[in-house]
Amino acid sequence: MFRSASLRLAAIYTAAFALAVVVMGAVTLVTTRATLKQQFDDRINAEASALAQEFRTEGLTGVLQAVRERERTPGALDYGLVDAKGAPLAGELAGSKSPLGWSNLASPEQNGHTIRVLTTQLPDGDRLVVGDDDARDDALERSVLAGFAWAFAGVVVLGLLGGYALSYDVRRRLDAMTGAADAISLGDFTRRIPVRGSDDDLDRLALTFNRMLDRITTLMDSLRQVSSDVAHDLRTPLTRLRQRLEASQASETSAERTAAITAALSEVDAILETFAALLRIAQIESGARRAAFRPVDLTALARSVAADFAPSAEDAGQTLRLDADDDLVVEGDGELLTQMLVNLVENALRHAGPSAAVRIIAARRGAGAALTVADDGPGVPEVERERVFDRFYRLERSRSTPGSGLGLALVAAVARLHGAVVTLRDARPGLEAEVRFERRVSATLGFPNVPESSPSAAMT
Repeated sequence: MFRSASLRLAAIYTAAFALAVVVMGAVTLVTTRATLKQQFDDRINAEASALAQEFRTEGLTGVLQAVRERERTPGALDYGLVDAKGAPLAGELAGSKSPLGWSNLASPEQNGHTIRVLTTQLPDGDRLVVGDDDARDDALERSVLAGFAWAFAGVVVLGLLGGYALSYDVRRRLDAMTGAADAISLGDFTRRIPVRGSDDDLDRLALTFNRMLDRITTLMDSLRQVSSDVAHDLRTPLTRLRQRLEASQASETSAERTAAITAALSEVDAILETFAALLRIAQIESGARRAAFRPVDLTALARSVAADFAPSAEDAGQTLRLDADDDLVVEGDGELLTQMLVNLVENALRHAGPSAAVRIIAARRGAGAALTVADDGPGVPEVERERVFDRFYRLERSRSTPGSGLGLALVAAVARLHGAVVTLRDARPGLEAEVRFERRVSATLGFPNVPESSPSAAMT
């Protein structure tokens, strides 16, 4: 607890506040003392002036009477009247030997206080002494000091108690975070850092860590799934490869051996393409390609892809049509966006049927833009539309067609890299795949040339 950073911080703040109280108390005491001294002197000076005026109007007799009356009044000042020869005439201070002007005398009560006196000379040569004991000022100063002493003690005590309470609360929450982190480091990825709901700094930190842990868990699940899928989906081509090699080994003629080796090489190429696709998806998901983002014209990109695929679609008895708005410029990687659209078009042409009609649509969507590939084929059942973006996932009816099941996984990875959203919808009939970008950029920024694409270079 006493090594807690929060307790040390609270102690520093307490010391700072205590120092502020001390400084404020010293300033207040000095100011109060100066004010009281001024008021003290003003009162004595005013009383001396009043008695001098009494002498001018009533003479010495009037002053003597005034002094005697004032001394009988409770709380009155101290007085003394001395004749020109130094003989006392009236008042407690008549025996003092104070010089003319201001001076300090010892109190006759022997209580350690002093008497502040003002000695003036009357017109007839007599001396008038007026003074007051500073006991009242000392008492007020002691009250001010006592008040600030209590304030100092209160600041220190409350600061320490508050710091201890704060440190205890913070330490308890940090212990919960540490416990969750220890459990996660030991392999319990279901643990999460508790959130109080107060929306303070620790809560926001806990939420950030929990989102990070959710992401790590998702990535690890994905890694396990990919590992399982690779092991499962590569078993068949590796088995076929072994069979081809065994066939070539057992071949009796050179023609049979050549055919078996050619088939084995095809299987090796398919396996290499699968690994290349996996590496490409991993590279995209790492975000490394964001550094290559530039303004890309989706209209030009769609026209280029449509021009590449139109001849092969016509040869297969299919139709490919393009509907594109102008000035559809987004920030992105032109090569990856081309590959994404190529995969969507290839997927539609391959699975829509021999006489299918496929449309490529590049259109505005509010402040953003969208690339859409629609066909009139059999479509994808609604329950499987999310799963087709998983690596190696293929519909049952598609398992007899060429491909590795990574094409749509790459489409999803490219869309996530660009902050776009991929949506599959029922086209009645057929399937509509839309990739929506949140924001267009100004065409005046300029954009690089759209990379050339061709069906033979497309990744499936």
